[in-house]
Amino acid sequence: MQVTGLRHMVATPRVRATQRSALTMLVAAGVINYIDRATLAVANPLIRHDLHLSVADMGYLLSAFLWAYAFAQLPTGAMVDRIGPRKLLTLGLSLWSLAQVLAGLVQSFGQFFGARILLGIGEAPQFPTGARVARDWFNARDRGLAMGIFNCASSLGTAIGVPLLTYLMLSFGWRAMFVIMGVAGLVVACWWFVRYRDPSAVALTPQENAYRVQGDPPGHRAKVTFGEWRSLFRFRTTWGMILGYFGCIYLTWIYSAWLPAYLEMQRHMSVKFTGIAASIPFVWGVLGSVLGGHFADWLLRHGFSPMNSRKVPAGVALLGTAACTAAAAYVESNVLAIIFISASLFLVYATSTCAWALSSVGAPTNCTASIGAMQNFGGYLGGALAPTITGLIVQTTGSFVLALDVGAVIGVISAVSYLFIVRDPVTAADMQALGALPAC
Repeated sequence: MQVTGLRHMVATPRVRATQRSALTMLVAAGVINYIDRATLAVANPLIRHDLHLSVADMGYLLSAFLWAYAFAQLPTGAMVDRIGPRKLLTLGLSLWSLAQVLAGLVQSFGQFFGARILLGIGEAPQFPTGARVARDWFNARDRGLAMGIFNCASSLGTAIGVPLLTYLMLSFGWRAMFVIMGVAGLVVACWWFVRYRDPSAVALTPQENAYRVQGDPPGHRAKVTFGEWRSLFRFRTTWGMILGYFGCIYLTWIYSAWLPAYLEMQRHMSVKFTGIAASIPFVWGVLGSVLGGHFADWLLRHGFSPMNSRKVPAGVALLGTAACTAAAAYVESNVLAIIFISASLFLVYATSTCAWALSSVGAPTNCTASIGAMQNFGGYLGGALAPTITGLIVQTTGSFVLALDVGAVIGVISAVSYLFIVRDPVTAADMQALGALPAC
């Protein structure tokens, strides 16, 4: 699947308007997605007091979201490919926003646990939808930047979530905080459903369709089948993406779950200063997301194959993340520690963008969300394990050094997976050879 040497087709004004609108709505949904993930962490002390919960109970509530989100990825990706981004993201946004409203009304641990599971299931379509939208509306040479803009919502939401949620909680109470965020999500769900259209619902011109599919592998069909979805697990590229993203999200969640505590416990920073210091690295994560996607597109335009333009920067950036994480563990200066952590998040979000861009060239068009969700499933197995493993190591050793070293080693292994296990894209012909598709 090469695009090198082909004339780069230009999007029509109508397609460009659709691209801008879709990315704006996806970023808005993604920011709310990540702010909603932070609500429990921000309100942790008040929730424990009001509902008489233990620290262990709060750990179960945090993990309930992560495990539900991870396992919901597998069917959700196929559903996005089969039903379409418009309906699936509307459903997902509505479900996770309803879960937030319910979380503001709970009276017991069991009710809260159920709301967190609903949150994880509801948020599952968000990133597979973004990958499919990039595949549906952008030329292969433009998808990296599109994914970078969309993916920056995760770091942006994390950066602004804590101060925004703290303000809402102190002004209106933790229950109202959950309800307000739930209502905001429902508004965005309505916006998406009214505004966005899948390509199949638009009377596109031949020029517009040619722009969208230039460089894509031939032979794809409109909707994914169960046989196609299942056959993706039989290719080394799929498993390379799953293993690669495991380390990317493992490292991301070390910082997402433990950065404030690390700065307080390991670096002895004040609580007031920690709130500022902990947000700085995630601002760099926003830049990493956008620039990582732009760099992947630049490589494609300068002779790299679609696969190599995504997997190589993903692997190299993940190696850099591992190196900076290890360095942050050992430097004595707090300023240097913040610099290395900022570099880590810059690079790990660049990895994340390239990984999602990889899903848009790694499989036939009708399997884009499916393979992206499989990759995300592997990532959030790492995401679910990272807070627990880090906490156990810190509790046992009294230090974050070994926990960061473990994260760095996992990052190196995952980087090797991207660089050497991920190879050629999965094609319709490959699936046909396995019997997933009927012979033409």
